[in-house]
Amino acid sequence: QVQLVESGGGLVQPGGSVRLSCAASESIFRLNAMGWYRQAPGKQRELVAAVTSSGSTNYADSVKGRFTISRDNAKNLVYLQMNSLKPEDTAVYYCHARTVFLNYWGQGTQVTVSS
Repeated sequence: QVQLVESGGGLVQPGGSVRLSCAASESIFRLNAMGWYRQAPGKQRELVAAVTSSGSTNYADSVKGRFTISRDNAKNLVYLQMNSLKPEDTAVYYCHARTVFLNYWGQGTQVTVSS
């Protein structure tokens, strides 16, 4: 059972930046991929960004060029650097990890973009 704990959310002004962190309870080497999803009020959860064990990344079109996902294998951490934030980025952000057979989720961290 992999436990994921997010941190770094909060209130940020439009155009600002914030970095989310996801700490895994065990080595992330065994995980096929890790990523970030978000869910805004009244909307479905959607993929924001993901990174595979080989380092390949993919992003939602809405965040390309603004968000960057990265992983620190030595520290079992995954980051989401979010720049040029917009009000529509407001959501609960969830860390996700998967193996061949299982999916794991963090508890979520709120990011609110507002002036």
